[in-house]
Amino acid sequence: MKSEKEEAKETIKKLFNLADSVFSENPPRADKYVAQARKIAMKLRIRIPKDLKRRFCKHCYSFFMPGKNLRVRKKKGEVVYSCLICKESMRFPVK
Repeated sequence: MKSEKEEAKETIKKLFNLADSVFSENPPRADKYVAQARKIAMKLRIRIPKDLKRRFCKHCYSFFMPGKNLRVRKKKGEVVYSCLICKESMRFPVK
């Protein structure tokens, strides 16, 4: 029997998979899936897995698809994600 938090993590992963599959036809729906996943995580006070955290913008919460609404650059030991919707950027260190 799974705990509520384990089920929520699975649901979050499913929502990101749905967002990935739907993005090409309907980007706003993909953004809604991300918003829904965030709400679940906040309500149950669990972290979104690290690999999924980098799949959406921290500023406008839009789902990222490289080449469509995301620019990825490498600068001085870090990866820079630039959202082409809100024009904000996020930096992630590279080891």
